[in-house]
Amino acid sequence: MTEHTHDGHTHDEHFWDEHYATIDPAWGTRPNAVLVDVLGALAPAAGRAVDLGCGHGGDALWLASLGWHVTAVDASAVALGRVAQAAADAGLSDRVTVEQHDLRASMPSGRFDLVTSAYLHGPDEFPRSEVLHRAADLVAPGGLLLIVEHASVAPWMHHAQFPTAQESLASFELGDGWSVERLESPRRVATGPDGQVAEVTDNVIAVRRAR
Repeated sequence: MTEHTHDGHTHDEHFWDEHYATIDPAWGTRPNAVLVDVLGALAPAAGRAVDLGCGHGGDALWLASLGWHVTAVDASAVALGRVAQAAADAGLSDRVTVEQHDLRASMPSGRFDLVTSAYLHGPDEFPRSEVLHRAADLVAPGGLLLIVEHASVAPWMHHAQFPTAQESLASFELGDGWSVERLESPRRVATGPDGQVAEVTDNVIAVRRAR
């Protein structure tokens, strides 16, 4: 297990540490169903992956269990500590690196075969489109950028307006050299931190960088 921290994350670290301190450590430890589906169809070979906004690490740990070498990134030291412990408990420490970043200020270095981010929604001032534009720079030639995001509001969530999948992709301003693999807005049944259940809509955006 390798752990890195970076300067410039004070505000986000405080915000997200408070968030994770209030929720069950077991919540968010299973892989996202969209990631499981997309990975099986579009990225079958294990390589290097980065999970931006990894939370409790459900996606990162699942990828590592399949042989991927994963950099798990979050602003919260609380969340990353839980990911590190879960990786150690599962015998995956050699495949999981945790890095603390306020993504407004810094990103992991290197290139990755898979850059994934599920529900990277922050406070109102979080420059999400700009962050995901820079995240795309991490994708290696032939690699996949997978974004899963909220497209509707569950009753337990903060009320917000969400773009369509097409609007969201356009806001990333990726430029040429990308092909769209998935661009859709499926509905699913969501379970909240306290066991609440509701039907919600997601945006699923999967684009591949040209080789």
